[in-house]
Amino acid sequence: MGMGFLPISKQDMAARGWQEYDFLLITGDAYVDHPSFGPAVISRVLEAEGYRVAVLAQPDWRKLSAFTMLGRPRLGVFISAGNLDSMVAHYTAAKRRRHDDAYSPGGKAGLRPDRATIVYANRIREVFGDVPVVIGGLEASLRRFAHYDYWEDKVRRPILFDAQADLLVYGMGEYATREIAARLASGTSVKEITDVRGTAFAADSPAACAYPMVECASFETVSEDKRAYAEANMVQYQEHDPIVGKAVLQRCGGKLLVVNPPAMPLTMAELDTVAELPYMREPHPVYDAQGGVPGIEEVRFSVIHNRGCFGACNFCSLAFHQGRIVTSRSHESVVREVTALTHHSGFKGYIHDVGGPTANFRRPACKKQLKAGLCRNRACLAPEPCPNLDADHNDYLALLRKLRAVPRVKKVFIRSGIRFDYLLQDRGGEFFAELVKHHVSGQLKVAPEHCVDSVLDYMGKPYLAAFEKFKQKYENLNKRYDKPQFLVPYLMSSHPGCTLRDAVALAEWLHRTGRQPEQVQDFYPTPGTLSTCMYHTGFDPRTMKQVYVPKSPHEKALQRALLQWKRPEKRALVLEALRKAGREDLIGYGKRCLIRPEAGKGSGGKPMPQDGISHRKNGRAAWKKKSGPKPLKVYGGGKKRGKK
Repeated sequence: MGMGFLPISKQDMAARGWQEYDFLLITGDAYVDHPSFGPAVISRVLEAEGYRVAVLAQPDWRKLSAFTMLGRPRLGVFISAGNLDSMVAHYTAAKRRRHDDAYSPGGKAGLRPDRATIVYANRIREVFGDVPVVIGGLEASLRRFAHYDYWEDKVRRPILFDAQADLLVYGMGEYATREIAARLASGTSVKEITDVRGTAFAADSPAACAYPMVECASFETVSEDKRAYAEANMVQYQEHDPIVGKAVLQRCGGKLLVVNPPAMPLTMAELDTVAELPYMREPHPVYDAQGGVPGIEEVRFSVIHNRGCFGACNFCSLAFHQGRIVTSRSHESVVREVTALTHHSGFKGYIHDVGGPTANFRRPACKKQLKAGLCRNRACLAPEPCPNLDADHNDYLALLRKLRAVPRVKKVFIRSGIRFDYLLQDRGGEFFAELVKHHVSGQLKVAPEHCVDSVLDYMGKPYLAAFEKFKQKYENLNKRYDKPQFLVPYLMSSHPGCTLRDAVALAEWLHRTGRQPEQVQDFYPTPGTLSTCMYHTGFDPRTMKQVYVPKSPHEKALQRALLQWKRPEKRALVLEALRKAGREDLIGYGKRCLIRPEAGKGSGGKPMPQDGISHRKNGRAAWKKKSGPKPLKVYGGGKKRGKK
C-alpha cells in the first residue's frame, strides 16, 4: 500500500512542507489512487521521478477559482478527462443522458463537463496563461486527429487545437510523461519539445517533424469528403506501429498537426515498476461521506497482468490506444500484488480478475512483430488465425497456478475478456480445462457479437463456427468436471454492415440455441475506431468498398428489438421488422417462429386468437401462454447458482 494520497489541497501541501509544487494533474474522474485509473498511474510515475505532484479531481469548470485553489504549478499541467471519453461517460448509444457515473463520488452524474479535456485546458489557459499544458488519457488519445463526433454528427478538428494545449500524449503515456517532465525541469521550452514518441504538437511546417513522415488529408478535406476521411483513417491506423510506424501529419486551419510515432511498449521490468508504485488502491477518503466511488468495486481485488491487444476488433479503441503489441508483467510482480491484496481489510479470499484488455494474451502474436512490426493487411485472428500465431497459454497457466497457491487466496477468477478463438489454437487444452475447473465465477462472458459471417468481417471478429466449437468444448468440460457454469455471449446490434435481414438471422440463431439476451449493446460510434469510420463514411477503410450502415434511430430500434423478441414491449417492433425483412414465415405457431400473429391476422385469412390465448368453441382456454426466455442449460447435475 502507498504512503499516502497525493495532495488535493493547500493544506495537504503544507502538511508535506511544500511551499510550491511542480505539476498539477487534472482529472475528470474522482481521485482514485489505483493502477486501473490512468491519471493515478501518471501521477505516481511523476512522483517516482522526484517531482511534487498535486491532484485536482473533477474541478467545477463553471468557476475559475476551482482551478486556482492549489496555486500555479512550477513546471506544467497534465490534463485527462478520466478513464472514459467524457461524452461516452455522459451519453448512451441512443444519445440519452446517463443517470449515473461510476467514476464519480456516490455514482453521481454531471460532475465533469462534456468534452472535459477541452474545457479543463481552456480554463487553465484563462487562469495561468502560458503555463505548459499537456493533454492525455483516452479522450485526447482517440481524438488526436480530425475525427467524427457522433454526438454532433460532424467531423471535429484535432483536439489539440480546441484545447489550446502545447502537447498531446497518446497511448499509454509513461514514457512520454517522464520525457516531457524531464525536459521541462531542465528549462527546455515546451515549444521545443517536438521529438518525443507518443506525442503530438502543432507546427507551422513539416520541417518541425523529427521522424520519417506521411501526410494524410487535411481537416478541411476530411470534413467534406467521406472517401478522403476513410483513406486518412486507414493511414493513421496503419502507422500506429512502434516498430515501423511513421509520424503522421494533418493540416488544419493554416497549422500542421504532427503526430510522432508511437512510444515503444514498456518492457516487463518497466511494467512491473509501474504496477508496483505506492498506490493507495482506494478512492480518496474525502469521498467517503458521499458513498465512495463505485468504479473501484470492479477492480479493487483485480490484477492487470498485460497490455495491448492483437485481437483488433474494429469497434474497439484498444488498437488505436494501447496498440496491438502485447506485453506482460512478470509472475513475481503479480504474485507480490496478489499477496498484498490478501492483507486488505476487505479481502474475502477472492481475486476477481487476472486480466487486461484480453485476459489470455501474455505475449506478442508472433515473433515477427517485434522485428518487422505489425502486418498491414492481415489481422492476427480474424477471420481465421494467422499460421504464424503463437498461441501458447503455458505462461499464463503457470501464473494462475502460482496465484492459486498464495496463502489466504480461495479462488482466482478471470472476468475480463477471454479471446475464445485464440484459446482454441492452444492445442494442448490444459489451460481450457483449468479455466473451467478453477477460474470461472459461475458464468464465462465471451464476445461472438454476431452470427452472420459478413457482419463479423466488418467487425473484425472470427466466424460463428469458432464460437460454436468453443461452446461445445466448454459444455463438455463443464460436464466432465461437474460444474454448473454458464456461457454468456455478448452481442451487438446495428453495427455497420448489419442489415435488417442479418438482425433477423441473429434472432433466429438465438431462438434456435435457446438464448434470450437480457442486454444487447447497440453499436456505439466512439472516436478513433475503424467501425466508427464505416458508420460515418459508408466505406470500409480497409478495402474502400461501400458498406451498408443502419443509422436511423428507428432501424436501430428494430434491430435491437429482434434480439429481444420475447419481450412484450418489443412486440410491435418485432412484427414490423420481420415484415420489412420479408420474413413473415417467422410469424406464426411453428417451432421456428419468433412471434405469434396479431389477433385476427392469422394465416389463410382466418381470425386468430389474441397472442398467448387459444379458445375452444366453448370459450375455455385450450392452452396457456408460455412466457419468459428458455433457461440456459446447467451442466453437471449440480444446483443452479443464484445471481450474485
